[in-house]
Amino acid sequence: MKVILQETLDGVGHLGDLINVADGFARNYLLPRGKAVEANSRSIKAFEHAKRVMAEKAKKEKLEIEGHAKKLSAVSLTIEAQAGKDDKMFGSVTSKDIAEGLAAQGFTVDRRKIQLAHPIKELGTVTVPIKMPRDVTATVTVNVVKKQEPETAQA
Repeated sequence: MKVILQETLDGVGHLGDLINVADGFARNYLLPRGKAVEANSRSIKAFEHAKRVMAEKAKKEKLEIEGHAKKLSAVSLTIEAQAGKDDKMFGSVTSKDIAEGLAAQGFTVDRRKIQLAHPIKELGTVTVPIKMPRDVTATVTVNVVKKQEPETAQA
C-alpha cells in the first residue's frame, strides 16, 4: 500500500515521503495513529500544495531574518573594561556582556546564540558571529577599550 508519511519515523522514512509499505503495517499502525495517509491522487495533490505553501512561508521568513541580520551586522559595540599597566585586562568580556550591550542598543539577542569560542581577554576589536534561525549568521564588531578612570582631585 502506498502512503504519505505525516511525520518522520525511524527506519521507515521522513515527513512527506511517498513510500510503499505492507498493507497490515499501514492499516494497523500508520493510518490509525495518524502517522500516514493513504496515497491517492487527492491526498498527493493536497500534500504538494501544502509543501509549496510551507516553502513560500519559509522563504519569506528567511528574507525577514536576513534583513534583521543585516541591521544587526551594521552595529558596532563598544565595551569598556578595566585594564591595568600595559593594557592588561583584569576581567574578560563574555557573551553576557555583548548581549547586554546589544540590548542597550535595542537588539534583543539570546546570549547562547552569540558564538564566542572563549571570553575576550584583550583590548582591541573583535568580530563576533551571532547564530540566527534558518541558518543565518550575523556578525557584530565589538571594540574593547580601556575604562577611563576619573581623575581624583587633590587638595
